[in-house]
Amino acid sequence: MDTIDTKDAREEGSRLSQPAPLEGDELSAAIEAVLFASGDPVPAKRIAQVLGVGEEEVLRSAKALGDAYSFHRRGIRLVRLEDSLQLCSAPEFAQAITRTMEQRRPPRLSQAAMEVLAIVAYYQPVTRSYIEQVRGVDSSYTVGLLTERELIEPCGKLDVPGRPTLYRTGSLFLRTLGLQSLEELPPLPDLHTDEGVEQLQSAIQALKEAESGQMLMAPSGELLDTGVAGN
Repeated sequence: MDTIDTKDAREEGSRLSQPAPLEGDELSAAIEAVLFASGDPVPAKRIAQVLGVGEEEVLRSAKALGDAYSFHRRGIRLVRLEDSLQLCSAPEFAQAITRTMEQRRPPRLSQAAMEVLAIVAYYQPVTRSYIEQVRGVDSSYTVGLLTERELIEPCGKLDVPGRPTLYRTGSLFLRTLGLQSLEELPPLPDLHTDEGVEQLQSAIQALKEAESGQMLMAPSGELLDTGVAGN
């Protein structure tokens, strides 16, 4: 009996020591603090676990917080990248930030890089040989460049002789192009038709225009290109 009572007491003490779930302004403030301290995208699921609330509640609170930043024309923005959240500077202040921190804007991607990036984005996972088949030219240098910039990344091996590497879009792809998820890309082109080829060319141009658009800057000082200026 004493053993059971002691166990119950420990469990009760553990429950009492756990902080009460946050809500309202306290939840928004906690999300803001976590994202500011991180600097990098943080999964909403992880924030929900730490704060003791549901993931959907975190996303709703984050959206309200982001809307408030935009409405009051604050100097920061809260962006959603699929199921993760991140704080960045407002794009309209990019030039002031760059001048203040004496950093130059990263070089824009070449036409060849945008072609490879579009092919990977639409048909991932793909091998380098597939990319070269679509483009009709050697793409080893461009694939290496995009991998180095974390716009694409290896994601396994194709189960065929030689086991070539498969590639998919990388961690910086969504942030660089100002997208929240891959679902925001235009419909998938069919390269077996002339219309599909034209659609892919249009997609490449759209990606290039987005890549040459305004900038966001993470708290870490990393410059992020984006085609959107916030909500």
